[in-house]
Amino acid sequence: MSDSPLVSEKPVPPSPRSAQRRLTFVTLAGVLAVVGALAAGYYFAMRPVTLRIAVGPANSDDLKVVQNLAQAFNNQRNSLVRLRPVQTDGAVASASLLGDGKVDLAIIRGDLEVPRNAQAVATLRKNVVALWVPPAAKPKGRKAAPAITKISQLAGRRIGVVGRTQANVNLLKVILRQYGIDPAKVEIIQFPASEAADAIRNQKADAYLAAGPVNSKITADAITATARDGAPQFLAIDSAEAIAQNHPAYEASEIPAGTFGSAPSRPEEEIKTISFSHHIVARRGIAESTVATFTRQLFAARQNLKNEFPLTAKIETPDTDKDATIPVHPGAAAFVDGEEKTFLDRYSDYIWWSLMAVSAMGSIGAWFAGALKKDDRSINTSQRDRLLDMLTAARQSDSMEELDQMQAEADAILRDTLQCFEHGTIEEGTLTAFNIAIEQFHNAVADRKTLLLSMPQNLQRASAQFRAAGNA
Repeated sequence: MSDSPLVSEKPVPPSPRSAQRRLTFVTLAGVLAVVGALAAGYYFAMRPVTLRIAVGPANSDDLKVVQNLAQAFNNQRNSLVRLRPVQTDGAVASASLLGDGKVDLAIIRGDLEVPRNAQAVATLRKNVVALWVPPAAKPKGRKAAPAITKISQLAGRRIGVVGRTQANVNLLKVILRQYGIDPAKVEIIQFPASEAADAIRNQKADAYLAAGPVNSKITADAITATARDGAPQFLAIDSAEAIAQNHPAYEASEIPAGTFGSAPSRPEEEIKTISFSHHIVARRGIAESTVATFTRQLFAARQNLKNEFPLTAKIETPDTDKDATIPVHPGAAAFVDGEEKTFLDRYSDYIWWSLMAVSAMGSIGAWFAGALKKDDRSINTSQRDRLLDMLTAARQSDSMEELDQMQAEADAILRDTLQCFEHGTIEEGTLTAFNIAIEQFHNAVADRKTLLLSMPQNLQRASAQFRAAGNA
């Protein structure tokens, strides 16, 4: 075997192709991770959100409105907000649940204490105060009491309040104080709305107060029961503006003629009164986009339900003024002002940064790929030089074993070169030049083997010894 250094002096450097494959895999995994994060973000941003809304009491108009809205939301295609009613004993209990953070929305009265974390979303309905005196009964054997024609004459009288809520009693006291009447000097009798007609027929009070929507059936039924023995006397709240100034939760309002009946007309003419609102409020901290979507769906449902369920027609947009009694939620304000943000508006920054990250990863991957290709080209050049050296060595070799070894090495170089061409590391012209070199090498090996096989064995040994001596 020859001691020629051409076989071992230049080992083939290891190819970084495995590193390139790893880098490609890492880059692809990074891009897929970013795309997956964007897809997951879109899914979580667009999936339906269920909001708990406190409303009561049972069988009230407010509960019926919320139940119809909840059903309408569920029936809407692509509804992003759904409602889950939480029944309570009334507006006070609903406000308490919202204040404790146990619900997301609540129906509350504007003239009650509003939780600090409450922000207005919509006005569910406006309520007017009806204050009236039943027709005077004809007592037997005693003088009739003086007729009541003004609020200032209610001192020392019995006043019936329709409904069990303390809020209506507080409302009556506000009116009495405005007219200089000490609430302690009147007898206040409360009875449930369902017992109002019976209480009035039994003449349990000298005057009555009810609060509700202008078309409230409860108020209308109570007044109708009063009119059994004649026409009731409605008491105007002439100081409505003053009450509104002192108590911002109230507004000066009017009860139109004939509101509670038209045969005969009740009242006969427009009556001054005060009004207050029931509000839909949201807990502070709920995402602006969620409340904006809820508000949009709420008013869309109102349009669809107002003919089938007229109570929904009373829903109004909230007061967006900065000095509003209940501050408006930013999401509701965005809907009212036409500034509701779309998905792209809300997440454009995240999308932009994600795209920048993908671009940066692509640039980094391209830079590394270019660097690896440069290394591959350098290695391929050294392999080509090695092949040319082996071509020279093959023409001088006197060992069949050495020729076989060089041929195996040439096959490995050929395999690596073809892989470089497939990966775009070398051009077609470079591959053509390499093919010429590899063909020349194989021809040289074949010619040398033919020559060695034709030479006597002793001549081959002598030639090998001569070359070894020359190298030494």
